[in-house]
Amino acid sequence: MKKFFKKWNRLSLVKQIIIGLIVGIVLALTIPETAKPLVIFGSLFVGALKAVAPVLVLFLVMSAIAQHKSGHKTNMKSIVGLYLLGTFLAGLFAVVVSFIFPVSLKLGAGAENVTAPGGVTEVLKTLLLNVVDNPVKAIFNANYIGILSWAIVLGFALKNATDTTKTLIANFSDAISKVVTWVIKFAPLGIMGLVFESITTNGMDALIGYGKLLALLVGCMAFVAFIVNPLIVFVMIRQNPFPLVFTCLRESGITAFFTRSSAANIPVNMKLCEKLGLDKDTYSVSIPLGATINMAGAAVTISVLTLAAVHTLGISVDIPTAIILSVLSAVCACGASGVAGGSLLLIPLACSLFGIPADVAMQVVGVGFIVGVVQDSCETAINSSTDVLFTASAEFRKWRKQGKKIVLKKAA
Repeated sequence: MKKFFKKWNRLSLVKQIIIGLIVGIVLALTIPETAKPLVIFGSLFVGALKAVAPVLVLFLVMSAIAQHKSGHKTNMKSIVGLYLLGTFLAGLFAVVVSFIFPVSLKLGAGAENVTAPGGVTEVLKTLLLNVVDNPVKAIFNANYIGILSWAIVLGFALKNATDTTKTLIANFSDAISKVVTWVIKFAPLGIMGLVFESITTNGMDALIGYGKLLALLVGCMAFVAFIVNPLIVFVMIRQNPFPLVFTCLRESGITAFFTRSSAANIPVNMKLCEKLGLDKDTYSVSIPLGATINMAGAAVTISVLTLAAVHTLGISVDIPTAIILSVLSAVCACGASGVAGGSLLLIPLACSLFGIPADVAMQVVGVGFIVGVVQDSCETAINSSTDVLFTASAEFRKWRKQGKKIVLKKAA
């Protein structure tokens, strides 16, 4: 048994997760009734991630701002600009591809018990109210917009605190990051339980039935990851962007794909930024911020599923409306963490642009939940990996202007 655990610990986390994935699929297809208790592993894993992630964001951002030295310049303006540009271009590309390869849905499955925001005003109102939410309530409800706002305010309030206080906060931040790494070590068991539950509940037929929609969603996200983002990075650093792109996808994207949580992936991204030699004053703020507003994958999901509903109902769309949808999907994506249900529940808002009734739009959300096993994983992978990608791009651009040599070496 000791030899087995030694060999198991020598495997990388990605290989361990793949093994858990395969075991979950095999058990679901062969002995679903006997292996049913394994579902608890998935529930425990997701529960642990949901429990620790909000506290992690609070202490990471608060500590980073409190520790920031006055006069030390950061690249936050450039990074936020890249976050917004990347999200908009992802939504725009998804709109274009949805017109080239239109997909129709089999509507009928209800999602009547889920409520969605009724308009842009409501979304903005929700976001503003979430900003001033009670901090304890924000952590309890995983309201990341509220957590982020309180972390920023407390961080600035603690800038003049004693070194002992700052050290205490930094120690708490490090301790919570360590807890997250412990939780992620149980990812193979958690993934096994989640995959088992997904297959036994929805069946493989549910995913195969929506194969074309899944192919469109995943294809758009892959194009954004391998074409759009590298072009943005190239403009920033004027070098071959792919070593950096592949490093971010391998070190951050794969882990995020299986954990399906951008917030829980923050320690992984912070560690990768450290390996890349980036400025801690910058990435300690930009990474938690990116987990909240950098949502290229969500923009793709909103655009593709909205236009799938449009094509299903035979609604004609002109170019100006398509451009408005691209902007709307980007805005909605940035606010996804402020609305319960994330990107899927913002689809009815985009559908309202075309006069699609709420009950029909909610059926599209129901379809989204069916393909969510793959869609949400890919969405999280692209969202989380680009947090590091754009943070590094802004830093490397600064180095280039200063005449420093940029070496895009592989992260260990």
